Amino acid sequence: MSVLPVRFTTYALSIAGLILSLIGLAFDGLWWIGVVIFAALVVLGTHDLRQRRRTVSRNYPILAHMRYLLESIGPEFRQYFIESDTDQVPFSREQRSLVYRRAQNTVDKKPFGSLHNMNAPGYEWMSPSMAPTHIGDQDFRIVVGQNRAQPYSVSAVNISAMSFGALSPNALSALNEGARMGGFYHTTGEGSISPYHLRGGDLVWQLGSGYFGCRRDDGGFDPEKFRRNAQREEVKMIEIKLSQGAKPGHGGILPAAKVTAEIASTRGVPEGQDVVSPSSHSAFSTPRELISFIQTLRELSGGKPVGIKLAVGHPWEWFAMVKAMREENDHPDYIIVDGGQGGTGAAPLEFINRLGMPLDDALNLVHNTLVGAGLREDIRIGASGKIISAFDICRTMALGADWVNMARGFMFSLGCIQAQSCHNDRCPSGVATQDPLRGGRLDIDDKAIRVRNFHSNTLHALRELLEAAGLQHPGELGPEHIIRRLDNGSARPYISLLDTLKPSELLEGGAVDHPLYREFWDVSDADSFAAPEAIARLRSSKLV
Repeated sequence: MSVLPVRFTTYALSIAGLILSLIGLAFDGLWWIGVVIFAALVVLGTHDLRQRRRTVSRNYPILAHMRYLLESIGPEFRQYFIESDTDQVPFSREQRSLVYRRAQNTVDKKPFGSLHNMNAPGYEWMSPSMAPTHIGDQDFRIVVGQNRAQPYSVSAVNISAMSFGALSPNALSALNEGARMGGFYHTTGEGSISPYHLRGGDLVWQLGSGYFGCRRDDGGFDPEKFRRNAQREEVKMIEIKLSQGAKPGHGGILPAAKVTAEIASTRGVPEGQDVVSPSSHSAFSTPRELISFIQTLRELSGGKPVGIKLAVGHPWEWFAMVKAMREENDHPDYIIVDGGQGGTGAAPLEFINRLGMPLDDALNLVHNTLVGAGLREDIRIGASGKIISAFDICRTMALGADWVNMARGFMFSLGCIQAQSCHNDRCPSGVATQDPLRGGRLDIDDKAIRVRNFHSNTLHALRELLEAAGLQHPGELGPEHIIRRLDNGSARPYISLLDTLKPSELLEGGAVDHPLYREFWDVSDADSFAAPEAIARLRSSKLV
């Protein structure tokens, strides 16, 4: 007879415990507790042995569930007991704590020096001045669409796109209320304008490929529906989402079960039916058609600024858009550059980690191209992608942005604890969930004040950094102000690390001096997003 494997010991002891408890029950009624416990373990172990989906459970009945439990709480265990204050996974304890303190309007100072290794490659800092300035007003703004009928003055820090359906009604209400109190804008996300976006805060209405809020029955763009929403007083700008950092080039389906009456009304879709967000727009298919669509939206909105949001991919596609702007003598009023680091939107791991250009590279490419094409003075640039602190804002603006948008920073201000349960409707802080029991416990009035506080205190920190650097406005920041430690131990300012173009250099044949532009600028086409002929040939062959 073979010996019972040791791994079955727990199952065997559970059976023995059940037998003893049943015997004991004949003498004392309290033994029913043992009967219940051991019976439950025996049922679990028997199920483990008979099921076929999990081999580990079949080999280690009952014990395997301890592994599953530890695995399930692994992220939380690491977050609270193992990770250091500076481990960014994806945001460090130091970053989260900074947001919490600023949102709660408590002291955000720290004693005893930096926790960062300033000699490590990649460490960055900002140069202070021997002649600090004094800035009286921290309400830093930049005008977008100054030549349009309804220009808008944008705050230096705003709320990035998060849709109704991704965030709870209470979370959206608190964000919008906070934006109203703080005087900054709130981007709707592509899920359209919900009742929770209408608490008085300025809105940027984001238009995705599903055209929610201005959608025909067949999923196409409806001009009249767009006009009605775009001319709302709360809507200050329109934003065409070409792609986002979390999942560029990826469409999506909102399952029928999630299409409630409220979501159906907000998005303009049938209740209880699957809703498809295509991977690309149907209103245009070429760069030149994109410019025409921008013109149409501007006219329908009554002259409000219209911009685009994109996570940069193939450089020739971006160059083709810029060429279309030149040839059509029109352009978006602003561009939001989204980093490929991922964001609040749930996406496949490969998309989050490996698809799309990181923010620094994308921002440098967009800014430089507009400078080289003679368009930078006419087009404003916003940027989003893991921006939390005032230093993050400074370095982003130094690389070419006029303002920044934050999504996860404002989620932290609402009480998000980075549980990373945004996609499974089990958000413990009631932020990223549609469960009314979870989301309903988020207090709108309290969190709105925290949103306002975070914005205000972040601007205060930004003002102090600018004063220390001898500047008056974040618009004065440039790549000369940020220094980076290199792999060889030396340190250099970004102005000596970046490949920069002179104004209108691309129009004067200057692309020959810059490798990326030299390779793709001349072969890009305003009439097509298609790859240049040389690249297309490579796709049909393994020969380089």
